[in-house]
Amino acid sequence: MNRPLKYLLFFFLSAASTTAAFAQANFLRITDYKILYGWATHAPQDYMILRQFANEGKNYYLLVDPRTLVTKIDETNNYQVKTMNLADARAFFKNTPYVRAIDQAEKQSANIQDAGIQEGMPKEAGISLTADLCPSHRPLDRRVFTDIFTEFEKVERPAPVALSITGVWMRQHPDDLAWLKQMQANKEIYITWINHSYNHRVSATAPLRDNFLLEPGTDINYEVLETEKAMLRNGLLPSVFFRFPGLVSDQQLVYKITDFGLIPVGSDAWLAKGQKSAPGSIVLIHANGNEPIGVDDFIKLLHQEAGSIAKKQWLLYDLRESVDEEFESTSTGQ
Repeated sequence: MNRPLKYLLFFFLSAASTTAAFAQANFLRITDYKILYGWATHAPQDYMILRQFANEGKNYYLLVDPRTLVTKIDETNNYQVKTMNLADARAFFKNTPYVRAIDQAEKQSANIQDAGIQEGMPKEAGISLTADLCPSHRPLDRRVFTDIFTEFEKVERPAPVALSITGVWMRQHPDDLAWLKQMQANKEIYITWINHSYNHRVSATAPLRDNFLLEPGTDINYEVLETEKAMLRNGLLPSVFFRFPGLVSDQQLVYKITDFGLIPVGSDAWLAKGQKSAPGSIVLIHANGNEPIGVDDFIKLLHQEAGSIAKKQWLLYDLRESVDEEFESTSTGQ
């Protein structure tokens, strides 16, 4: 499919989800939250089922459009459904960007750091920005978002950004979270919410093989599913992406994450570590107040590209679109 038509399809199919995300419901009484895989259709659109839960007497699915990686929450009775195990569901949707991205992440699972998808569209002038919200006693570094809005408001509104969020950060920073949600409600930015684990434990002394989510005794089900539930309670729409705390994992942990139907996302440009962005980079900064040097470097990058931004020659890319483009198949059938 040629790119102009493909992007029209992407934005057409994501429009309803984007609109819903600006007014995502707060699911405050979640029960029976569970992993469930399968095929769901609301003709003519097919989705893959990822989760099922109940809230105030109604049953819901968390669904993903495997062509665009756009997720949505909807009532179960709106769909014709065939439940499957994960292997069968991945086989059913094997030629889609969603499953191809999971396959690629598993192929890049051996590294102790930065496993998973590390770059998006290498031929594009621009980047996909990911900002991590790890637990922190410091307030949100709001400069990231106000400067994005200032630079892009005339050429790309809402400007896309992906935020890797932890359950602890949501609990500790309700005012900052409300501020981000208001920016999204005002269509100043569009946020793709990435699961970054619930606790994000870290040791200053433990070796990487026993650190972060590799710490002995870690309950990975809790770290993943409780974060999703916290997102839903706070009116956030979970995406299909997961970022390892510290970008640290091993092969076994990568496969545990893909068994949740999630795509591990790394970075080829962690700015605070001196890594430079390139066209199509997945850039990593921390917006939780703990890493101002990375934020400063990103703001400098924005100012350096101001002229190109004004001419629409350097843009921010939706992470879903970026991964979709990278792993698009020439076949669209199942």
